[in-house]
Amino acid sequence: MAELVSVNVGLPRPVDTPRGPVMTAIFKSPTDRRLRVESHNLEGDRQADPSVHGGENKAIYGYPVEHYPVWADELGRHDLQYGQFGENLTTRGLFEHDVGIGDVFSIGSSVLAVSQPRAPCFKLGIRMGDPRFVKTFLQSGRPGFYFRIVESGELGVGDEVTRIDRGLTGMTVREIWELSYGGGSDRERTKLALEIPTLGDEWRKPMLAKLAG
Repeated sequence: MAELVSVNVGLPRPVDTPRGPVMTAIFKSPTDRRLRVESHNLEGDRQADPSVHGGENKAIYGYPVEHYPVWADELGRHDLQYGQFGENLTTRGLFEHDVGIGDVFSIGSSVLAVSQPRAPCFKLGIRMGDPRFVKTFLQSGRPGFYFRIVESGELGVGDEVTRIDRGLTGMTVREIWELSYGGGSDRERTKLALEIPTLGDEWRKPMLAKLAG
């Protein structure tokens, strides 16, 4: 059974960096409250730059709790807290190799569909205190997954995450990562992936570059 381990939200705020103040909502805090799933957001959560984050296909970000001990060992850090990677939903029992693009999940009274993996921007480096971590994260094959909102409702810690439908793409989150940033080179699968309407340019461009190479 998959479930929600933590629900994390944050609002944009300025953060001092070597390049000057940066507005970011990458700092998420866990909450025990049940939250409303709104049209393009989770209650109490907003994005600092809507041109890059949020929107229909990046409404809510989920990340597997199973990756936390792996990161702790690799980074030599044991201070990682839920929401550390900017996720809204810290999940147990969902993995990139099994979660498909377009898969639909019931969580609490809300319904969410997986839209694409997550390719981080430089603000994840701010959150981790290391600008190099953005590349490390992208190359790890542990991107987590964005959801779009199918039906509004409420969700909270402890809710079951139930797959109620499988997407028609036949492609997992992991395969999309492989085709874009991993070692995947199957041209026909890449062409099929490019037909998925919910994929952002950060996934399309590397695929197109591989096809052109």
